[in-house]
Amino acid sequence: MIEVEVHSSLRAFLREQGNRAWPHHLTMARLVARALRLGRSALIQTGSPQSMGSYRLSYLSPALLWQGPVIVVAPELVQQRLIEVQIPQLQQWMKTDKAIITDYALPENFQGLLLTSPEIWLSDRLKNLGSIPTGIPTIFDGADELEELAREQLTVCLQPKDWDDLMRAFPHQTEPILDARVQLTKELFQHPVNPYECYLISRSEQGILQHLYESLTMPPSNGSVDRNADFITSVLGAIATDNGQQTAEDKLPPAWQNFWERSRSSNQLMWAEMKRAKGQFSLYCGPVEVATALEKIWHQDPVVLIGAALDLETEAKVYRQRVGLKDLTCIKFSPDRQNELIHLYLPDRLPFPNTPQFQGFLIQEVRRLIEEIDKLPVNNTDIHKLAVILVEDTPLRAQVAAALAGEFGSRVQVEKTRVSNNGILVTGWEFWRHHQETLPAPQLLVIATLPIPSLENPLVAGRVIYYKQQRQDWFRLYLLPVALSELQRAIAPVRESQGVVALLDSRVNHRSYGSQVLEALSPLARINYLDTNWFTGDR
Repeated sequence: MIEVEVHSSLRAFLREQGNRAWPHHLTMARLVARALRLGRSALIQTGSPQSMGSYRLSYLSPALLWQGPVIVVAPELVQQRLIEVQIPQLQQWMKTDKAIITDYALPENFQGLLLTSPEIWLSDRLKNLGSIPTGIPTIFDGADELEELAREQLTVCLQPKDWDDLMRAFPHQTEPILDARVQLTKELFQHPVNPYECYLISRSEQGILQHLYESLTMPPSNGSVDRNADFITSVLGAIATDNGQQTAEDKLPPAWQNFWERSRSSNQLMWAEMKRAKGQFSLYCGPVEVATALEKIWHQDPVVLIGAALDLETEAKVYRQRVGLKDLTCIKFSPDRQNELIHLYLPDRLPFPNTPQFQGFLIQEVRRLIEEIDKLPVNNTDIHKLAVILVEDTPLRAQVAAALAGEFGSRVQVEKTRVSNNGILVTGWEFWRHHQETLPAPQLLVIATLPIPSLENPLVAGRVIYYKQQRQDWFRLYLLPVALSELQRAIAPVRESQGVVALLDSRVNHRSYGSQVLEALSPLARINYLDTNWFTGDR
């Protein structure tokens, strides 16, 4: 069986290479080989971040030894490393000559390995493009991003230039188009400023779009239009009652066709993103949840989904619910307790993040922690002295950076990728997630507050409303899983350096979900006081 062949060949290769970076290679390789043989989907949590990629030999080995075609879905940077380094090494060792292609227009009777990006694969499957044949075993590397990537593929947008395209398509109706744009601009810019510069589209704003749609696609009638009626309901009614609409709707530019088609689907969010300085806005329409769309594609191919930290449970029930996965084999590997343990500083009696005292406490603690790092011997080149301070709140981030710069000078950088070895990087979660693999592993990672999505973000609030309407636990099914996944990915480089994580959010000590936060951070050694030995390496 292929499991035996993969196990034997990969074990010999690892011994030859002296590869001890990840202890679960053989187990995972057999699981992937079994999934290929049986055509049964599987979900694997590696416990190892995608940026480190030490687990990839485990799925490449069975993919290269499998007699039939295999699709590997991975980001382009990962594909580049696979093609340039890992695949040639394995093929030379295993004496295989399996064809490797990145052009998704597969030749007839293709039996090789296709490498493609998550965006291309999801677009093909979700939009039924038919470019990539179905029924081929697929390995999806990077399932941590699956939900967000699917949401992006299913979201349509109207940019400012699309209004010009609409006027060119309907030159005799320029006036109502301009009127609608002016009315929308006026209403949208009356929304109070928020840090996210996006707003859910109100019922009156939906009415403006509805009236524009009907004026373009419906013949004049004696009846008046109820502009306060629900946008989606009214459009559905118009389509059902008007037999002459097809020709007019065909004239709509593709962006407008896609927008109105998406808006007629159930469980959609419509929102606007603003550029106040330019007086411009963009309109978006996307699904509240992606499980309904994704569950339709899982039966097309046997898929092995691989992610670092998808769920606290092995069966990944919450994650599977969010991405529409039914019954499949679920495996979860834990980080190595000896080589990937983090040192967690979690002080007691902290002020809560929403209190006036928190800012002063945060700055004081960060200052103390950096001073401990500065005591490290300068000639110890094995220890990186980089400190990363994660502060999501924009005004607070600026205040923390200013206070630290006043004491530590140019060492302090705000969301920059070029920092010195003993630098102090102050950043938000998104910047750190996108750039952490290009920076040295920090010796200290300070987390000001847990990355729980803010209800002040209109898109978060809109999704929470959906969960409430479904009578579901919106915190434990949405906000908390997102926060835990973000947290686990953020601390991955600190596991590599076995550095210190300082968690200064008192909710971990006082809320019932605190135990789940600690479980997500495991393996860890925890103290509630500053231990200077943790920074000197004498642990």
